[in-house]
Amino acid sequence: MSVIEVRELTKVFKIPKKEIGLTGAIKALFMPKYEQKTAVDRVNFQIDEGEVVGYIGVNGAGKSTTIKMLTGILVPTSGHARVLGRDPHKERVANAREIGVVFGQRTQLWWDLAFIESLNLVARIYQVPETRYKKLLDQFAEMLELKELFHVPIRNMSLGQKMRAELAATLIHEPRVVYLDEPTIGLDLIVKERIREFIKEQNQTKSTTVVLTTHDLGDIEELCKRVIIIDAGRLIYDGPIETIKQQFGKYREITFETIHSSERVTLPSGAETTHVEPRRLTVRFDRTLTTASQVAAALMNQIEVKDFSLSEPDLASIIKQIYNGALNREAA
Repeated sequence: MSVIEVRELTKVFKIPKKEIGLTGAIKALFMPKYEQKTAVDRVNFQIDEGEVVGYIGVNGAGKSTTIKMLTGILVPTSGHARVLGRDPHKERVANAREIGVVFGQRTQLWWDLAFIESLNLVARIYQVPETRYKKLLDQFAEMLELKELFHVPIRNMSLGQKMRAELAATLIHEPRVVYLDEPTIGLDLIVKERIREFIKEQNQTKSTTVVLTTHDLGDIEELCKRVIIIDAGRLIYDGPIETIKQQFGKYREITFETIHSSERVTLPSGAETTHVEPRRLTVRFDRTLTTASQVAAALMNQIEVKDFSLSEPDLASIIKQIYNGALNREAA
């Protein structure tokens, strides 16, 4: 069942144009001029219940604008969005009861209050039954290691502690849909891993639908099977991560450690040497033209190999190819 449905969703901002200096300020006051900036341009997608979808793009691509329309903060210029069958802006209160939102650089918690007091307030706002609230509080405290933070004011927390607190506050009313906008920005690896495991657990046990916008491709690879890529306001890809890896990640690298010098070797078609050291050799090959076993066999027939390792392409390099027009070249 689709819980999010977006059809021809468009958002155009009216931006004032102002000349510099006092004259420019006066003109802007009495004869304002504007230019239009299309932040989201006729985007279409739907997300089913229980999916974890990565919504990614460069800065200014339109990710946060889309999320704000789905939460009801912004009104679309044209097109429509439905979340759990509702118009997010027209039915904003009903929509807010069943969604949760984390903005990585903003807080929904009260700055000067102890964390537990903020959680108590959030639970009352969403009318979470007391017995259920206590049970969830115990679960979250254990999974996110929050017990030592309950009586700490938000202003005194580190970035990682704040983000764990934000996640608990976002999910304490058990929303059906969660939007996570840069949830691991600036965090160390240990905190990132804890947050990723928590998101996985919530999704698997409660079928929570998650829309994740992030620049950390580690989050995408760990959590999402599907990605939606947006660029300059337009959707340029919607599908499985594995598909784009297979389509654009055709190059592999094998690094060989050799007993003797390995400068002159003959390679199969589709393979080339990219780095040579006295006893180390790196070969890059196109998997559509040759295989790792063929490359390895060719090398081992010519030189004595001590060890070797195969490197798969990472998602970051693939996304970079897509931004640089790889999709358009494939279509042509």
